[in-house]
Amino acid sequence: MKKGIHPEYRDVIFWDTSSDTKFKSRSTSGTKEKITWEDGKEYPVIKVEVSSASHPFFTGKKLFVDTAGRVEKFKNKYQKKA
Repeated sequence: MKKGIHPEYRDVIFWDTSSDTKFKSRSTSGTKEKITWEDGKEYPVIKVEVSSASHPFFTGKKLFVDTAGRVEKFKNKYQKKA
């Protein structure tokens, strides 16, 4: 790999805010928020609304995820002007 052209690949914590589940993985995504993990080290945290812990396909349960306003924003943005 060429030096200096690739983003930093590091350990991060993904936090599923709808089910309050956290898991550690690796990513190149940048964030300024940090959280202390179970091992006592501090890691960047990336908040997500849906993961395998809360998605109905993986859990077999229906879980309401608050997405109010998204459809309205989309309609307002792409609505045909009369």
